[in-house]
Amino acid sequence: MSLFTQRRGDPLRDIVRFVVSHWRRRLGATLVIVVGMILSTLAEIAVPYFAGRMIEAVSLGPQAPGAGRAALLALVATVALGIVSVAFRHKAFRGLEKLTIFVMSDVARESFARVQRFSSDWHASNFAGSTVRKITRGIWAIDTFSDTVLVALLPSAVVLVGTILLMSVQWPIMGAVVLVGAIAYVTAVALLSSRWVAPRARLANAQDTRMGGLLADAIGCNAVVKAFGAEAREDVRLERLLDKWRERTRGAWMRYSSTWSAQLVILVVLRAAVLGIALWLWWRGQASAGDIAYVLTAFLVVNGYLREVGMHLNNLRQSVNEMEELVAIMEAPLGVVDRPDARPIAITRGEIAFERVTFHYKGHDTPLFRDLDVRIAPGERVGLVGRSGSGKSTFVKLIQRLHDIESGRVAIDGQDVAAATQASLRGQIAIVPQEPILFHRSLAENIAYARPGARPDEIVAAARLANAHDFIARLPKGYETHVGERGVKLSGGERQRVALARAFLADAPILILDEATSSLDSESERLIQEAMERLMAGRTAIVIAHRLSTVRTLDRILVFDRGCIVEEGPHAALLAVPDGAYRRLFEAQAEDMTRAA
Repeated sequence: MSLFTQRRGDPLRDIVRFVVSHWRRRLGATLVIVVGMILSTLAEIAVPYFAGRMIEAVSLGPQAPGAGRAALLALVATVALGIVSVAFRHKAFRGLEKLTIFVMSDVARESFARVQRFSSDWHASNFAGSTVRKITRGIWAIDTFSDTVLVALLPSAVVLVGTILLMSVQWPIMGAVVLVGAIAYVTAVALLSSRWVAPRARLANAQDTRMGGLLADAIGCNAVVKAFGAEAREDVRLERLLDKWRERTRGAWMRYSSTWSAQLVILVVLRAAVLGIALWLWWRGQASAGDIAYVLTAFLVVNGYLREVGMHLNNLRQSVNEMEELVAIMEAPLGVVDRPDARPIAITRGEIAFERVTFHYKGHDTPLFRDLDVRIAPGERVGLVGRSGSGKSTFVKLIQRLHDIESGRVAIDGQDVAAATQASLRGQIAIVPQEPILFHRSLAENIAYARPGARPDEIVAAARLANAHDFIARLPKGYETHVGERGVKLSGGERQRVALARAFLADAPILILDEATSSLDSESERLIQEAMERLMAGRTAIVIAHRLSTVRTLDRILVFDRGCIVEEGPHAALLAVPDGAYRRLFEAQAEDMTRAA
């Protein structure tokens, strides 16, 4: 079993493979660091030998033949080796700075790209704040990992191997003692780190991730917190989490400090053994004063590196713990992926067909849709109505291929959406959600998100069509106004009109509207209804309706119930069906409106 193997697998192996794969992309820089550190360390190993020769020469006295010359040569060699060591180490450090910053940038870019491409289910099940914390903590752990392996553990290994070999040539017993002691020390440190410290550190990291998620959740929902005067309640919620975070983090730190003390005890025992053997060899006449000086100096070097090896192994374990969640993100399946032979889809007419489609959500025993057949003609305006959970939103998500189906086919203009690249598919479908989400960027950037590179006049034209230009023009900075996180600086009606402007600019052949007029004042609703009518013209339009007044003028209405289309037809025809599902929905909504009035 590996020193770092744990019951849940071997995260060190996975993380080493992950980091090394990035080092290999910049193999030249990595080799410069490795060769530089090895040469620098070899120069350092030779210093104790020449220090011993200097002491040997000095012990003979200044009048002894050749003593002065020998001492001077030893001094020159020691200084030269020091210069060589510093030069190579400086070169390695410069290389490490370049390598690490590029690796961190690569991982940041790739992890961001991967998270962006995870399925809707994944994003619905993960805190955004926790995800950000996992990525940022893991990226900085790469810095620690690289420093630890390349400029700490690598030279430590060279020092140990080189010193043991040099000592073994002259005193095999001394080399054997240092070898056995070093192995015992590294083994003890690794076992303590992996089996005693790591489990507690993992718990502390998990709690740290939860804390990041809670902070992001509360701050992102601050408007709700303020609406209910719940600041103190959120403080208490955080404090409960902090109690557990303090307990687990302090426990991890205490285990780190205990491990450090155990390492020092082992080093004291090893020091006593080496010095005792050195004196024994001197007593037997097998070592001179210079030899003793060499052994003492060499052991001080080895002792320093061994002491740091313990710290470095702890740092390595800590960096591995902090990268585990990042590597898990990088290795998690995307959920919905393009096929190897996927091609861009070309949508010209906008015909949509569900052909015996069966689909169910993960964790659900029964399918939501079973053998669903429906066709939407090019340019047809279709409303989707039904109770919550009946399948309306899932229907449009399958058109966008936000989920993969079990069987059947979803086709647009006769082309299977599963055979198309996701970017080309979604780029030709304009969506106006019920709760439009805007970026914390300018209004111009938010509108132009539908078509990167759009000219200012095109952005303004889209805003005019969406009845958004007038309120934008009244703002102090106009189209350069930043809207705040998720668009919180705008009213609901204003956000909705910006989302409509984005859809106008997209000019896509297929349009999806998710009840864009719900929960708005009468004036905003009128403006948005006008914009929606203009937007639907000449396009295949699908309208998810919660207020049935929205679908009266549409060509056809599909009534969903538990994943089935139980009725379909225009508003007047469905309303004329005695005890029909649509008529019951309409009458129930009319009754609710009467009561509210």
